[in-house]
Amino acid sequence: MKRKPFQGVLNIIRFNWHFYLIAIPIVLFVAYVGWYFSGPISWLHFTAAALAALSIMISLAASWYIYDRSNLYTLDWIEGFNIPVPKHIANINAGFDETSALLQKKFPGSVLNVFDFYDPQKHTEISIERARSAYPSYPGTRLLDTGKVELEQGYYDIIFLILAVHEIRDNRERTDFFRQLKGSLTPNGRIIIVEHQRDIANFMAFNIGFLHFHSPKTWNENFSSAGLKLLDSKKLTPFLNIYNLA
Repeated sequence: MKRKPFQGVLNIIRFNWHFYLIAIPIVLFVAYVGWYFSGPISWLHFTAAALAALSIMISLAASWYIYDRSNLYTLDWIEGFNIPVPKHIANINAGFDETSALLQKKFPGSVLNVFDFYDPQKHTEISIERARSAYPSYPGTRLLDTGKVELEQGYYDIIFLILAVHEIRDNRERTDFFRQLKGSLTPNGRIIIVEHQRDIANFMAFNIGFLHFHSPKTWNENFSSAGLKLLDSKKLTPFLNIYNLA
């Protein structure tokens, strides 16, 4: 299915409307109060309101660029890793799946299995709950327990985790999850992860929202502890990293 114009950024607003419902009135109130003062106090209010409004606009502009203007959802970036056409693919999401249909279209001769590891007791993001309500799961999607990954051993040529695994907030759980996924790979299999990072670019785009992402150091420690080898790492926009693991 072809993505609609502004679908990505509109989904950001749709799934996080509570943030904007709180933030926008606060910004307007701070600016409004500034009219009742003069001198430095007035300018302090106007400056604070302007900076807050600018931060919101920058985050939405960055989201539009990442999810609507980049080639994230064309999947053309996969070709840059020179991976042979896979026989068996697993696509694992955290309750919101925008890529399985695209992967099946890109690899029409491959067997695609889709898994959802979302657990409302562990993964408590309200935005994910709203996304699940708005978009149906890909047909045949199976639930997956991150603590007990019951995938066929040595079966998958590629396992995709696209903008999903950062939802596993517990470091030990995430490492153990990777370790179990490694056992499901064929001898030449790959795990492809696409994620934001807790870095300067994402801080500039999303302000304190960048704390929802994991640092490069954390990712590398997770991979190493799970016995995964990082074969390659590439940027997909300044805000997204692609990890190619074996």
